[in-house]
Amino acid sequence: MRVVIAEDLALLRDGLTRLLEAYDFKVVAAVDNGPSLLPALLEHRPDVAVIDVRLPPTFTDEGLQAAIAARDAVPGMPVLVLSQHVEPLYARELLSDRKGGVGYLLKDRVSHVAQFVDAVRRVAAGGTAMDPEVVSQLLARNEPPLAALTGREREVLGQMAEGRSNGAIAAKLFIGEKAVSKHISSIFTKLDLPVSDDDHRRVLAVLAYLNS
Repeated sequence: MRVVIAEDLALLRDGLTRLLEAYDFKVVAAVDNGPSLLPALLEHRPDVAVIDVRLPPTFTDEGLQAAIAARDAVPGMPVLVLSQHVEPLYARELLSDRKGGVGYLLKDRVSHVAQFVDAVRRVAAGGTAMDPEVVSQLLARNEPPLAALTGREREVLGQMAEGRSNGAIAAKLFIGEKAVSKHISSIFTKLDLPVSDDDHRRVLAVLAYLNS
């Protein structure tokens, strides 16, 4: 599986490269600045890109803008964002086209190698990997649309937004899968979102709605 990495800190960039290669990924490019990222993405068209949002020269949103431009040129290019901070605006922009795998993880919360590698693979496969703190802030910023949801429905919605399946949600919340299905149907009804059998698309729909 081919990967492009964008990270300005040399030690972290090298560490990510070694880690992913140890798990049978092939790092085809590892860049340390914004201007180099878009050409690398368009040249290599990786199976997944792992990028920092804030890259030189301005340390604002170069990484994100390059990722969005790449996804415009190559629709659905999978992108996993690693950031020091929760940036709801960035998450909204990344999710806006609802195509291809996306992820948003906070660097200081990625403490388990297996979980990180799983997130990379999930995004590469077209899935979603959202940090719980990112999800929490997205939900908190959109209280009015969620006012109709019960406390349990909000819990289920949060688990959905993190990319969990119905079975995983049931296990996490200690309830049955039928109960999860009923909660999800209720959530979609209350948020005026169409029910979909595609787990990835339903997560993107929920997050896109919450960020509208």
